[in-house]
Amino acid sequence: MADTISSKKYQSLAILVMLRFLEFSMSYLAQCLCQSVALRVKQLTPEVSACHCRTCRQWGGGPLLTLHCGGDVILSGDAITRYASSEWAERGFCRECGTHLFYFYKKRPAYFIPAALFGDDIPFTLTEQIFIDQKPDYYGFSQCTATMTADEAIAAFTAQE
Repeated sequence: MADTISSKKYQSLAILVMLRFLEFSMSYLAQCLCQSVALRVKQLTPEVSACHCRTCRQWGGGPLLTLHCGGDVILSGDAITRYASSEWAERGFCRECGTHLFYFYKKRPAYFIPAALFGDDIPFTLTEQIFIDQKPDYYGFSQCTATMTADEAIAAFTAQE
């Protein structure tokens, strides 16, 4: 009888370990330059959005090119610093190497992670540009994308809350 219980516990544990392995193998890994921080994402659509708002441009020296990764993101590493850039958002960076890790929308928990952190193996496509009315004239993209002004982007975000 005890052997049967032990065997069932072992089988249950083995199934849990296997499910956890499958969960991680079916996810995507993003890392900072120094690899002190890792972000594991279950949901990834290879559609890149460019934000031209002044804050994103000031933060990174150009538009922020991100993937919408939803709220189910696992952050690991102890070098993550969060900066409250507005009432509704935080920006995360690695305090060791300075890599920009994410834009986090607080009102509807959602991470927007820079596409480059996932490496070059995923075929990303630039599909959207937001805050297009704040884009300066000194750069531009050749891709034909959907565009939203600042007012349109804010309205779209608040409608989803």
